[in-house]
Parts: sequence; structure tokens; C-alpha cells
Amino acid sequence: MIAAQPNATGAPGYTAELPCVPESVGRARALVSSVLTAWGMEGVVADCGVVIVSELLTNAVDHTETPLTKVVIERLADSSVRIGVSDRSRVVPRVKEASDDAECGRGLRLVDALSCRWGCDTNRWGKVTWAELKAPTGRGQ
Repeated sequence: MIAAQPNATGAPGYTAELPCVPESVGRARALVSSVLTAWGMEGVVADCGVVIVSELLTNAVDHTETPLTKVVIERLADSSVRIGVSDRSRVVPRVKEASDDAECGRGLRLVDALSCRWGCDTNRWGKVTWAELKAPTGRGQ
């Protein structure tokens, strides 16, 4: 079970600390889906959010040596959310070219295609890779 903590101040949101292991990806997807559904952003927005958190967390699992990661879901406005995944690495993720038969290397292309914008904020302790989603007009109210 995920122990998601609501933000006490600032933008409405939830944070969950998870082990940085492949098994946590499913938990992160479930968290994003339930939070976005609770905020009235089910359907396409929630589906995109699930794929995005899956790709961001998988990158942390595969490319860092982080024991714990945080998944943060923040409501920036009535119709937009930011999903972030933290890790201890300060290496900024980059979109890669993947051959047609490659089994990996397309995750950030998916994040780029599904989000309105994405990026990475580096800190002394590591980084947060994030993506923002907007609900279609009239949604997420």
C-alpha cells in the first residue's frame, strides 16, 4: 500500500516515497491514476499521467543508484498537473535516438509527446524530472 501524503501548503498535491525498484512502478501508476481521477481528470489525462510516471520512474530505476525516490503530483491550476520523480543522480535525462528494433530508449519521447512540457530541476542532492499535463477545456474543474 502507498502512503501518499497530501501537501500541507502550496499547490494541492500528493507525495509518495517509494523504493527505487521496478516493483514500485505499478504503485506509482496506481497513485497517479487515483489522484487524477479524484481531481476529475480521468480518461485521457489520467492515462497520459500513468504512462508519464511509469517512464520517469523506470528511468530512475534503470539509470540511477537511488535507494528511495519520491513521486510528486501537484495541481498547478484547475486544469493542469505536474508529475515529478526525484532521484539522487545529477545527470540530466536526454531524449535519445532509438533504432526500430531497440528494446529501450523511447521513454522520454513518450513523455515529450504526452505532456505539454517536461524538464529536469537539478539540486545538490540530485534531481527531479517532471512533466506537465493539461486537461481539455471544461475538464478538471
